[in-house]
Amino acid sequence: MKGMGKQMEPVLLVGDRPLTNSIASCLQQAGCVFTGVKRVPDEVKTAYGLAILITEEDLEIKKTKIAELEKVLDTNAIIAVNTETIGLDTLQKDAAFPRRLIGVNWTEPADTTFFLEIIANNVTDPELADQVCHIAVAFWQKDPYVIHGNMGIRMRLMAAMIREAFYLVENGYATVEDIDRACRNDAGYYLPFAGNLRYMDLMGTYAYGMVMKDLNPELSKGTHIPAFFQEMLLQKEWGMEGEKGFYTYSPGEDKKWQALLGKFSGEAKELMDKYPLKYNPEEVAEPVRNGFNFR
Repeated sequence: MKGMGKQMEPVLLVGDRPLTNSIASCLQQAGCVFTGVKRVPDEVKTAYGLAILITEEDLEIKKTKIAELEKVLDTNAIIAVNTETIGLDTLQKDAAFPRRLIGVNWTEPADTTFFLEIIANNVTDPELADQVCHIAVAFWQKDPYVIHGNMGIRMRLMAAMIREAFYLVENGYATVEDIDRACRNDAGYYLPFAGNLRYMDLMGTYAYGMVMKDLNPELSKGTHIPAFFQEMLLQKEWGMEGEKGFYTYSPGEDKKWQALLGKFSGEAKELMDKYPLKYNPEEVAEPVRNGFNFR
């Protein structure tokens, strides 16, 4: 797959998940020629350079869809499949052309966020990950990273936060509202600016080292799903669409939240764009608070 001036080779987007729609918007904004379908077609008349496959996190479904794509695509076409918990090597195991299979994870809404996670291992053709990374930066307005292994890191980081949040709620240390306020009003401010590790540099790593020495042994190491969350799942409290999750929602409220998320995400992206990860601090004006310069 190659970028050619302002054009790219056509892309085949396959999937019927909600994420597929915002990926389509991302490709459309990039001026990308693409075909969006819910299922893998029996045949294709276009020479696609890239197929983006979005499925639920189910091994057999992913392997079946990959096999279907391999039957209709040119052998040089890249197959980029979302995979959060299934190793890339597992997906490659029965693939006819495992070297052209890579993992690509997006986040919602895909058309207004910088996130893109690319997974490539020692079986993957190393040039393919580089090509997708280049396309993502040049056309899709992404700030991607490449994981050289079988698993991504986004869900591991998120799962660690969720596990600790569940532990605190399950043991009565905090409520659901407490957790959300702590995340939103602290980390929600600095994470878009710096990420976790640069923020530690900014605040001073020594202080974090002292706190973590005592705190780390106390953090949850649980491997179970808490009883309260299992009960939520059994009661089909699956979130906004079903009008019940950690919070209760009125009919149609999920659509309003989705629209609000899209608006907020676009505004957040504009702010993050002003302070890119690799910006030069010397080009930024001195911080001013309440009319006083801080040095």
